[in-house]
Amino acid sequence: MDTEKKVELVCRPPTEEVITIKEVRELFESKDKPNHYIGYEISGQLHIGSLILAGLKIKDLIEAGCKCRVFLADWHAWINNKMEGNWDKIHAAAQYYKEAFQLISPKIEIILGSDLYHNNDEFWKNLFLIAKHTTLARGTKCLTIMGRKEGEAIDIASYIYPALQVADIKEMEIDIAHAGMDQRKAHMLARDVFPKLGWKPPVALHHHLIPGLLKPEAEGYDENKTMDLAISAKMTKSKPWTCLFIHDSKEELIKKMEKAWCPEKTVVGNGPLEYVKYLIFHEFRSFDVKRPAKFGGDISFDSYEEVEKEFVAGRLHPMDLKMAVVEYIDKIIAPYRKYFEKPAKAKLLDVYKETKITR
Repeated sequence: MDTEKKVELVCRPPTEEVITIKEVRELFESKDKPNHYIGYEISGQLHIGSLILAGLKIKDLIEAGCKCRVFLADWHAWINNKMEGNWDKIHAAAQYYKEAFQLISPKIEIILGSDLYHNNDEFWKNLFLIAKHTTLARGTKCLTIMGRKEGEAIDIASYIYPALQVADIKEMEIDIAHAGMDQRKAHMLARDVFPKLGWKPPVALHHHLIPGLLKPEAEGYDENKTMDLAISAKMTKSKPWTCLFIHDSKEELIKKMEKAWCPEKTVVGNGPLEYVKYLIFHEFRSFDVKRPAKFGGDISFDSYEEVEKEFVAGRLHPMDLKMAVVEYIDKIIAPYRKYFEKPAKAKLLDVYKETKITR
Protein backbone atom coordinates (compact mmCIF):
# COMPACT_ATOMS: atom_id res chain seq x y z
CA MET A 1 0.00 0.00 0.00
CA ASP A 2 1.43 3.40 -0.96
CA THR A 3 1.88 6.25 1.50
CA GLU A 4 -1.03 8.34 0.23
CA LYS A 5 -3.46 5.46 0.69
CA LYS A 6 -2.22 5.03 4.27
CA VAL A 7 -2.67 8.74 4.94
CA GLU A 8 -6.16 8.52 3.50
CA LEU A 9 -7.02 5.72 5.93
CA VAL A 10 -5.72 7.76 8.87
CA CYS A 11 -7.83 10.75 7.83
CA ARG A 12 -10.97 8.76 6.99
CA PRO A 13 -14.04 9.53 9.14
CA PRO A 14 -14.58 9.23 12.07
CA THR A 15 -11.25 11.10 12.18
CA GLU A 16 -11.93 14.75 12.94
CA GLU A 17 -8.41 16.10 13.37
CA VAL A 18 -4.83 15.04 12.63
CA ILE A 19 -1.89 17.05 13.94
CA THR A 20 -0.22 16.99 11.52
CA ILE A 21 -0.94 15.28 8.20
CA LYS A 22 2.57 16.22 7.06
CA GLU A 23 4.01 14.31 10.03
CA VAL A 24 1.78 11.31 9.26
CA ARG A 25 3.10 11.20 5.74
CA GLU A 26 6.71 11.43 6.93
CA LEU A 27 6.02 8.72 9.51
CA PHE A 28 4.78 6.22 6.94
CA GLU A 29 7.68 7.04 4.62
CA SER A 30 10.22 6.33 7.37
CA LYS A 31 8.66 3.49 9.37
CA ASP A 32 7.01 0.24 8.32
CA LYS A 33 4.72 -0.14 11.35
CA PRO A 34 4.16 3.08 13.31
CA ASN A 35 3.20 2.63 16.96
CA HIS A 36 -0.37 3.67 17.72
CA TYR A 37 -2.28 3.72 20.98
CA ILE A 38 -5.62 4.73 22.41
CA GLY A 39 -6.10 4.79 26.17
CA TYR A 40 -9.23 3.98 28.17
CA GLU A 41 -10.14 4.52 31.77
CA ILE A 42 -11.71 1.28 32.94
CA SER A 43 -15.27 2.15 33.77
CA GLY A 44 -18.80 1.29 32.65
CA GLN A 45 -20.10 -1.01 29.95
CA LEU A 46 -19.03 -0.25 26.41
CA HIS A 47 -21.31 1.43 23.88
CA ILE A 48 -21.27 2.40 20.21
CA GLY A 49 -19.22 5.50 20.95
CA SER A 50 -16.59 4.03 23.25
CA LEU A 51 -16.06 0.69 21.49
CA ILE A 52 -17.56 0.68 18.01
CA LEU A 53 -16.62 4.15 16.75
CA ALA A 54 -13.09 3.97 18.14
CA GLY A 55 -12.85 0.40 16.87
CA LEU A 56 -13.62 1.51 13.31
CA LYS A 57 -10.71 3.96 13.48
CA ILE A 58 -8.42 1.30 14.93
CA LYS A 59 -9.31 -1.03 12.03
CA ASP A 60 -8.43 1.76 9.58
CA LEU A 61 -5.04 2.14 11.25
CA ILE A 62 -4.38 -1.60 11.23
CA GLU A 63 -5.18 -1.62 7.50
CA ALA A 64 -2.71 1.26 7.07
CA GLY A 65 -0.02 -0.92 8.67
CA CYS A 66 0.10 0.51 12.19
CA LYS A 67 0.88 -1.54 15.28
CA CYS A 68 -2.20 -0.77 17.35
CA ARG A 69 -2.49 -0.83 21.13
CA VAL A 70 -5.37 -0.33 23.52
CA PHE A 71 -4.08 0.93 26.85
CA LEU A 72 -6.29 0.00 29.81
CA ALA A 73 -5.58 2.82 32.23
CA ASP A 74 -6.25 1.32 35.65
CA TRP A 75 -4.26 3.96 37.54
CA HIS A 76 -6.10 6.73 35.69
CA ALA A 77 -9.42 5.06 36.49
CA TRP A 78 -8.50 4.86 40.17
CA ILE A 79 -7.40 8.51 40.33
CA ASN A 80 -10.67 9.52 38.67
CA ASN A 81 -12.74 7.38 41.09
CA LYS A 82 -14.05 5.09 38.36
CA MET A 83 -15.61 1.83 39.52
CA GLU A 84 -16.00 3.54 42.92
CA GLY A 85 -12.20 3.69 43.18
CA ASN A 86 -12.15 -0.04 43.93
CA TRP A 87 -9.04 -1.76 42.51
CA ASP A 88 -10.67 -5.20 42.46
CA LYS A 89 -13.61 -3.87 40.45
CA ILE A 90 -11.31 -1.94 38.12
CA HIS A 91 -9.29 -5.06 37.34
CA ALA A 92 -12.39 -7.23 36.96
CA ALA A 93 -13.75 -4.75 34.42
CA ALA A 94 -10.36 -4.64 32.68
CA GLN A 95 -10.80 -8.25 31.54
CA TYR A 96 -14.16 -7.33 30.01
CA TYR A 97 -12.57 -4.39 28.18
CA LYS A 98 -9.70 -6.56 26.98
CA GLU A 99 -11.96 -9.18 25.45
CA ALA A 100 -14.26 -6.59 23.89
CA PHE A 101 -11.42 -4.82 22.11
CA GLN A 102 -9.87 -8.07 20.94
CA LEU A 103 -13.17 -8.79 19.18
CA ILE A 104 -12.45 -5.77 16.99
CA SER A 105 -9.22 -7.40 15.83
CA PRO A 106 -6.87 -10.03 17.28
CA LYS A 107 -4.04 -7.81 16.03
CA ILE A 108 -4.71 -5.27 18.78
CA GLU A 109 -2.23 -5.43 21.65
CA ILE A 110 -3.81 -4.84 25.07
CA ILE A 111 -1.65 -3.22 27.76
CA LEU A 112 -2.64 -2.70 31.40
CA GLY A 113 -1.28 0.38 33.10
CA SER A 114 -0.14 -1.52 36.21
CA ASP A 115 1.93 -3.85 34.04
CA LEU A 116 3.58 -0.93 32.27
CA TYR A 117 4.49 0.85 35.48
CA HIS A 118 5.56 -2.11 37.63
CA ASN A 119 9.24 -1.92 38.69
CA ASN A 120 9.76 0.74 36.06
CA ASP A 121 11.96 3.48 37.50
CA GLU A 122 12.40 5.11 34.09
CA PHE A 123 8.66 5.60 33.74
CA TRP A 124 8.33 7.35 37.10
CA LYS A 125 11.36 9.52 36.36
CA ASN A 126 9.83 10.61 33.06
CA LEU A 127 6.46 11.26 34.72
CA PHE A 128 8.04 13.82 37.02
CA LEU A 129 10.17 15.30 34.25
CA ILE A 130 6.95 15.95 32.35
CA ALA A 131 5.29 17.35 35.48
CA LYS A 132 8.24 19.71 36.03
CA HIS A 133 7.72 21.06 32.51
CA THR A 134 3.99 21.60 32.99
CA THR A 135 2.70 24.71 34.74
CA LEU A 136 -0.11 24.46 37.27
CA ALA A 137 -2.28 26.61 35.01
CA ARG A 138 -1.68 24.29 32.05
CA GLY A 139 -2.37 21.23 34.19
CA THR A 140 -5.59 22.78 35.45
CA LYS A 141 -6.81 23.39 31.92
CA CYS A 142 -6.08 19.75 31.09
CA LEU A 143 -8.36 18.46 33.86
CA THR A 144 -11.26 18.50 31.40
CA ILE A 145 -9.80 15.28 29.94
CA MET A 146 -11.09 13.62 33.13
CA GLY A 147 -14.61 14.83 32.46
CA ARG A 148 -14.14 17.65 34.97
CA LYS A 149 -14.96 21.31 34.65
CA GLU A 150 -12.28 23.91 35.25
CA GLY A 151 -12.66 25.22 38.78
CA GLU A 152 -14.39 22.10 40.05
CA ALA A 153 -13.25 20.96 43.51
CA ILE A 154 -10.70 18.22 42.99
CA ASP A 155 -7.92 16.41 44.86
CA ILE A 156 -4.19 16.88 44.31
CA ALA A 157 -3.81 13.40 42.76
CA SER A 158 -5.94 14.54 39.83
CA TYR A 159 -3.35 17.15 38.89
CA ILE A 160 -0.91 14.30 38.18
CA TYR A 161 -3.37 12.77 35.70
CA PRO A 162 -2.42 14.79 32.57
CA ALA A 163 1.31 14.19 33.11
CA LEU A 164 0.59 10.49 33.68
CA GLN A 165 -1.21 10.30 30.33
CA VAL A 166 1.71 12.01 28.60
CA ALA A 167 4.20 9.68 30.32
CA ASP A 168 2.26 6.70 28.93
CA ILE A 169 2.88 7.99 25.42
CA LYS A 170 6.62 8.30 26.08
CA GLU A 171 6.95 4.90 27.75
CA MET A 172 5.29 3.05 24.88
CA GLU A 173 7.24 5.10 22.28
CA ILE A 174 4.00 6.07 20.58
CA ASP A 175 4.08 7.58 17.09
CA ILE A 176 0.31 8.17 16.80
CA ALA A 177 -1.58 9.13 19.95
CA HIS A 178 -5.27 8.52 19.31
CA ALA A 179 -8.38 9.49 21.27
CA GLY A 180 -11.69 11.27 21.00
CA MET A 181 -11.68 15.05 20.68
CA ASP A 182 -12.25 15.33 24.43
CA GLN A 183 -8.66 14.13 25.05
CA ARG A 184 -7.08 16.72 22.76
CA LYS A 185 -5.51 18.76 25.57
CA ALA A 186 -3.44 15.82 26.80
CA HIS A 187 -2.03 15.20 23.34
CA MET A 188 -1.23 18.87 22.83
CA LEU A 189 0.56 18.85 26.18
CA ALA A 190 2.67 15.94 24.93
CA ARG A 191 3.47 17.78 21.71
CA ASP A 192 4.56 20.85 23.68
CA VAL A 193 6.59 19.09 26.38
CA PHE A 194 8.35 16.38 24.35
CA PRO A 195 10.61 18.73 22.32
CA LYS A 196 11.69 20.46 25.54
CA LEU A 197 12.96 17.09 26.78
CA GLY A 198 14.58 16.14 23.49
CA TRP A 199 11.87 13.62 22.57
CA LYS A 200 10.04 13.32 19.26
CA PRO A 201 6.40 14.45 19.73
CA PRO A 202 3.62 12.09 18.67
CA VAL A 203 1.14 12.71 15.91
CA ALA A 204 -2.20 13.56 17.53
CA LEU A 205 -5.20 11.80 15.99
CA HIS A 206 -8.66 12.68 17.27
CA HIS A 207 -11.89 11.01 16.25
CA HIS A 208 -15.35 12.54 16.32
CA LEU A 209 -17.46 12.31 19.47
CA ILE A 210 -20.90 11.01 18.63
CA PRO A 211 -23.73 12.39 20.75
CA GLY A 212 -26.01 10.46 23.05
CA LEU A 213 -29.75 10.26 22.63
CA LEU A 214 -30.68 13.44 24.50
CA LYS A 215 -30.78 17.03 23.30
CA PRO A 216 -27.22 18.38 23.46
CA GLU A 217 -26.68 21.05 26.10
CA ALA A 218 -23.43 22.89 26.69
CA GLU A 219 -21.92 22.62 30.18
CA GLY A 220 -19.06 25.10 30.03
CA TYR A 221 -16.13 22.70 29.64
CA ASP A 222 -14.26 24.79 27.14
CA GLU A 223 -13.88 28.31 25.84
CA ASN A 224 -14.62 26.87 22.40
CA LYS A 225 -18.41 26.59 22.48
CA THR A 226 -18.60 24.18 19.56
CA MET A 227 -16.21 21.80 21.28
CA ASP A 228 -18.00 22.42 24.58
CA LEU A 229 -21.27 21.26 23.05
CA ALA A 230 -19.72 18.18 21.46
CA ILE A 231 -18.02 17.09 24.69
CA SER A 232 -21.02 17.65 26.93
CA ALA A 233 -23.36 15.92 24.46
CA LYS A 234 -21.17 12.86 23.83
CA MET A 235 -22.51 9.41 24.56
CA THR A 236 -21.40 8.62 28.11
CA LYS A 237 -21.66 5.56 30.33
CA SER A 238 -22.54 7.70 33.33
CA LYS A 239 -25.86 8.46 31.62
CA PRO A 240 -26.91 4.97 30.49
CA TRP A 241 -30.30 6.14 29.24
CA THR A 242 -28.44 8.15 26.57
CA CYS A 243 -26.36 5.18 25.34
CA LEU A 244 -26.71 2.40 22.83
CA PHE A 245 -24.68 -0.32 24.52
CA ILE A 246 -23.07 -3.25 22.73
CA HIS A 247 -25.23 -5.50 24.92
CA ASP A 248 -28.60 -3.95 24.01
CA SER A 249 -31.16 -6.22 22.39
CA LYS A 250 -32.95 -5.02 19.29
CA GLU A 251 -36.03 -4.34 21.42
CA GLU A 252 -33.96 -2.18 23.77
CA LEU A 253 -32.46 -0.31 20.82
CA ILE A 254 -35.95 0.42 19.52
CA LYS A 255 -37.20 1.71 22.88
CA LYS A 256 -34.21 3.99 23.29
CA MET A 257 -34.26 5.23 19.72
CA GLU A 258 -37.95 6.07 19.87
CA LYS A 259 -37.10 8.64 22.55
CA ALA A 260 -33.96 9.95 20.84
CA TRP A 261 -33.68 13.68 20.19
CA CYS A 262 -34.14 13.97 16.43
CA PRO A 263 -36.17 17.08 15.52
CA GLU A 264 -37.33 17.48 11.95
CA LYS A 265 -34.90 19.19 9.57
CA THR A 266 -32.26 19.63 12.34
CA VAL A 267 -28.71 18.36 11.75
CA VAL A 268 -26.53 19.77 14.55
CA GLY A 269 -26.36 17.45 17.53
CA ASN A 270 -28.73 14.96 15.90
CA GLY A 271 -27.57 11.56 17.17
CA PRO A 272 -29.36 9.30 14.66
CA LEU A 273 -27.98 11.32 11.75
CA GLU A 274 -24.47 11.13 13.19
CA TYR A 275 -24.77 7.36 13.61
CA VAL A 276 -25.56 7.17 9.90
CA LYS A 277 -22.60 9.38 8.98
CA TYR A 278 -19.88 7.96 11.20
CA LEU A 279 -20.90 4.35 11.83
CA ILE A 280 -23.26 3.06 9.17
CA PHE A 281 -21.56 4.51 6.09
CA HIS A 282 -18.19 3.40 7.42
CA GLU A 283 -19.38 -0.22 7.37
CA PHE A 284 -22.10 -0.34 4.70
CA ARG A 285 -22.27 0.86 1.10
CA SER A 286 -25.88 2.02 1.36
CA PHE A 287 -28.48 3.04 3.92
CA ASP A 288 -31.94 1.60 3.32
CA VAL A 289 -35.08 3.01 4.91
CA LYS A 290 -38.30 1.01 4.91
CA ARG A 291 -41.53 3.03 4.74
CA PRO A 292 -45.20 2.32 3.94
CA ALA A 293 -46.16 3.20 0.39
CA LYS A 294 -48.40 6.02 1.64
CA PHE A 295 -45.31 7.72 3.09
CA GLY A 296 -43.22 7.37 -0.06
CA GLY A 297 -42.24 3.71 0.12
CA ASP A 298 -38.80 2.26 0.71
CA ILE A 299 -35.80 4.41 -0.16
CA SER A 300 -32.08 3.69 -0.45
CA PHE A 301 -29.21 6.15 -0.03
CA ASP A 302 -25.67 5.73 -1.38
CA SER A 303 -24.10 8.51 0.72
CA TYR A 304 -24.61 10.35 3.96
CA GLU A 305 -24.99 13.61 2.06
CA GLU A 306 -28.10 12.23 0.36
CA VAL A 307 -29.58 11.24 3.72
CA GLU A 308 -28.95 14.67 5.21
CA LYS A 309 -30.39 16.44 2.16
CA GLU A 310 -33.65 14.47 2.32
CA PHE A 311 -33.91 14.94 6.09
CA VAL A 312 -33.34 18.71 5.96
CA ALA A 313 -35.90 18.98 3.16
CA GLY A 314 -38.46 17.22 5.36
CA ARG A 315 -38.82 14.29 2.98
CA LEU A 316 -37.32 11.82 5.47
CA HIS A 317 -39.31 11.64 8.70
CA PRO A 318 -37.37 11.41 12.00
CA MET A 319 -39.10 8.18 13.05
CA ASP A 320 -38.35 6.50 9.72
CA LEU A 321 -34.72 7.58 10.08
CA LYS A 322 -34.50 6.31 13.67
CA MET A 323 -36.01 2.90 12.96
CA ALA A 324 -33.70 2.40 9.97
CA VAL A 325 -30.73 3.30 12.18
CA VAL A 326 -31.83 0.60 14.65
CA GLU A 327 -31.62 -2.04 11.93
CA TYR A 328 -28.01 -1.18 11.14
CA ILE A 329 -26.82 -0.63 14.71
CA ASP A 330 -28.31 -4.00 15.61
CA LYS A 331 -26.25 -5.63 12.86
CA ILE A 332 -23.07 -3.82 13.97
CA ILE A 333 -23.29 -4.77 17.65
CA ALA A 334 -24.71 -8.30 17.13
CA PRO A 335 -21.30 -10.10 17.25
CA TYR A 336 -20.35 -8.36 20.50
CA ARG A 337 -23.73 -8.95 22.09
CA LYS A 338 -23.66 -12.62 21.12
CA TYR A 339 -20.14 -13.08 22.51
CA PHE A 340 -21.03 -11.68 25.92
CA GLU A 341 -24.27 -13.66 26.10
CA LYS A 342 -22.23 -16.84 26.53
CA PRO A 343 -22.53 -17.88 30.20
CA ALA A 344 -18.79 -17.77 30.88
CA LYS A 345 -18.49 -14.33 29.29
CA ALA A 346 -21.66 -12.93 30.83
CA LYS A 347 -19.96 -13.33 34.22
CA LEU A 348 -17.52 -10.62 33.19
CA LEU A 349 -20.39 -8.16 33.52
CA ASP A 350 -21.21 -9.15 37.10
CA VAL A 351 -18.92 -6.38 38.34
CA TYR A 352 -21.45 -3.81 37.12
CA LYS A 353 -24.42 -5.16 39.06
CA GLU A 354 -23.62 -3.23 42.22
CA THR A 355 -21.25 -0.60 40.89
CA LYS A 356 -22.29 3.01 40.49
CA ILE A 357 -20.83 4.49 37.32
CA THR A 358 -19.96 8.18 37.51
CA ARG A 359 -18.60 10.61 34.95
